[in-house]
Amino acid sequence: MEQQKNGWRDDLMNETVEKGILVVDDDEDILFTVKSIFKRHTVPIYAAKSGAECLEILDKGFKGVVLMDIMMPGMDGWDTIREIVDRGYADNLIISMFTAKDIPDTKMEYLKEYVIDYITKPFEPQDLIETVNEYLELL
Repeated sequence: MEQQKNGWRDDLMNETVEKGILVVDDDEDILFTVKSIFKRHTVPIYAAKSGAECLEILDKGFKGVVLMDIMMPGMDGWDTIREIVDRGYADNLIISMFTAKDIPDTKMEYLKEYVIDYITKPFEPQDLIETVNEYLELL
């Protein structure tokens, strides 16, 4: 599999996706930052700029850690998780939510069982690495 110049996987149209890290955020700065943090990581890193793009990647068989932004235009993080559950993908994923809030969102209380953790933005790079490595060990 090849990678784009920016480090994200670009071969998602025709192949099955490997186990890895999927970052779902509409903020290009967050995507760039997370890619930079994990550039030496041994698992592939995938990016989705929306809930719909996330679901496209999951449709291709992605299994792994999903770092999901809560607040995105269109399909927000909670709507995306609801669709993940409805499609039966949740068993193959460890989902952690990115949030700019100190207190987790309570609007989708029934979906919280599918979320392992909340990562508050801004985050410390080393903390993110350690957290994701712990999640990968659970898979």
